[in-house]
Amino acid sequence: MKTSRVSLAAALAAGAVLVLSGPAFAHVSVQPSGEATKGGYAVINFKVPNERDNASTTQLEVNFPVDQPLTSVMPQDIPGWTVTVEKSKLDKPLTVHGKQVNEAVTKVTWTGGKIEPGKFQQFPVSVGKLPDNADQMVFKAIQTYDNNEVVRWIEESKPGAAEPQTPAPVLKLTAAKAADDHHDDDAAKPAAGAEGDKKDAHDEAAAKSDSDTTARALGIAGIVIGLGGVAFGIASRRRAS
Repeated sequence: MKTSRVSLAAALAAGAVLVLSGPAFAHVSVQPSGEATKGGYAVINFKVPNERDNASTTQLEVNFPVDQPLTSVMPQDIPGWTVTVEKSKLDKPLTVHGKQVNEAVTKVTWTGGKIEPGKFQQFPVSVGKLPDNADQMVFKAIQTYDNNEVVRWIEESKPGAAEPQTPAPVLKLTAAKAADDHHDDDAAKPAAGAEGDKKDAHDEAAAKSDSDTTARALGIAGIVIGLGGVAFGIASRRRAS
């Protein structure tokens, strides 16, 4: 009897762990298409899975970090969804491409569509200029279902701690690649070869020209000698007559 009770308690505990940890396995996330390079521009995708069996996701709200303002945010059109972009004034203006920018995007919201149970949807956005002094960006997202349930993916993960139940999407930034010093040298080598080929072609053309000139001179000399012989023969015949 005691063994049965212990087994039942263990099963209930295991089930509770699975239920509580469920959201962490399939949460709203953000990934770049390719790389998100510091100080550059990138296309990022917010991936939204539907975690409910009896409801569909009908709205996604993504809040952009105000301490890492992005002056360029362009969502891609998604059939069936309507997107709204909200901007706010910056406490400290930014200079982008030589122009002063006083506002930045702080929220993007998608509505009108539907993510059914067992499916997911990606929401692509072109963003920039990414910060060059940070390793990541945190976007807090709010997912709404058609049964009025709201899941707030806003908890930030802490170093060394377990992942929270509703973690905020985190975009990892990669360092800009340094220029390859040997690239210019390698690129210059074909040019040097081309110059060598040009020189060889020039020498070959010059040698051919000299050969043609010599042939012409010999030909003219032969003609002159031939004409001289003809004249000599005619003069000899006249004297003999």
